[in-house]
Amino acid sequence: MRTPEMLFPFITLVAALLAATTISAQEFPIAKAGCQDRCGNVTIPYPFGLTDDCYYHVRFLITCNHTFNPPKAFLTTSTINVTEITLEGKLHIEQYIAKDCYNASGPTHSNSLELKLAKFIISDADNIFVSIGCDTVASLRGNLKEADSAENEYEVGCTSFCNSFKYVPNDTCSGIGCCQTSLAKGVDDFYITVSSQTNHSAILDFSPCSYAFIIEEKKFNFSKSHFKDLENVDKLPMVVDWSIGYNSCAEVKKSGMYNACQGNSTCHDPDNGNGYLCRCLDGYRGNPYLPNGCLDVDECKDSNLNECLKNYCHNTIGNYTCPCPKGYHGDGRKDGEGCSADQLLVVKIFVGVGASVIVLVAVSGLLMAGKHPWTNVESNYEETEYLLGKKIDASGHGKSGESSSGYQVIGPVLLPSGGR
Repeated sequence: MRTPEMLFPFITLVAALLAATTISAQEFPIAKAGCQDRCGNVTIPYPFGLTDDCYYHVRFLITCNHTFNPPKAFLTTSTINVTEITLEGKLHIEQYIAKDCYNASGPTHSNSLELKLAKFIISDADNIFVSIGCDTVASLRGNLKEADSAENEYEVGCTSFCNSFKYVPNDTCSGIGCCQTSLAKGVDDFYITVSSQTNHSAILDFSPCSYAFIIEEKKFNFSKSHFKDLENVDKLPMVVDWSIGYNSCAEVKKSGMYNACQGNSTCHDPDNGNGYLCRCLDGYRGNPYLPNGCLDVDECKDSNLNECLKNYCHNTIGNYTCPCPKGYHGDGRKDGEGCSADQLLVVKIFVGVGASVIVLVAVSGLLMAGKHPWTNVESNYEETEYLLGKKIDASGHGKSGESSSGYQVIGPVLLPSGGR
């Protein structure tokens, strides 16, 4: 069935971002050695896998159905279509819509919706529960899994009413033709029903159906056109949270149980559900569930990953530095001091020799000399007897713009600390 373009205004942008992410991710290991890492357009990272010995546990099995073009990925052996898997613990899937439709003769279509997940949890952070229609009563019932693995019944409702199409606002889901509400944490299965109070009898011309569904919040933007467009839509996107095992990081560490997190990675607890997730350390990127899966990132190859001024970046294992080149000082950072040429102290000593004056210049421990054709050796030596304080930079140029060309380095000199 077709998907209305206005229902998913960000689909093209999201697809482009996913493609860019996939290209970048290919620089690092994705699946176990010798295992296939794609099904159609979906990248399959370990702990998920397509065949035996390629997944962490049977719950992470992905079945690739090649009867579709391109092939589609499904969770284990179910009909849950997987569209994206992230190593941050997110499983993007497509899920059916509950509908209740009528025409002048009576009901034309009615279905409820049920989803049960053996281990994974419905993401409360990414999804919302929505009902659409001008004569709609929707409810979601299910189990809420607590931290101690006990399950409690969970129920939430959403109703939407209106008696005229002109009262329904676009881009606003606040109860007039559309209702939305958040989900609780820890919901691992649900049952959605939707019904009407008057069989849409007075509003069939613009709202013949009632709809109820869970949908990824950032991919939903209500439009009045949904009243009829959703009749031709079977599934909508939603997000499931996944994790490893049932024990927290602290419990795994305390008991000495096997930790799926590999080198250069760390264990952290998920925001929703139990178990744990693995994450590459700062300065590393890749798959933390694979041996040698977290590799050092060369921040110097991407200006977005470092704060160094151009050409001042030096990559290190797990990090980087911004050293200034020889002859310069500072921190080499865009948000810091930058790099400035070293300032060197110049000391001039004028010595009369015959009809000429030898100019000796001591610069940072080196003695330079040049001969000036000053014939009047009887001139005022008070002006040249002691040093003239002056700064030059590392390249040998004075602050006044006076060139040092003509000087020749003749050897080191030890400047006295005081006296004459």
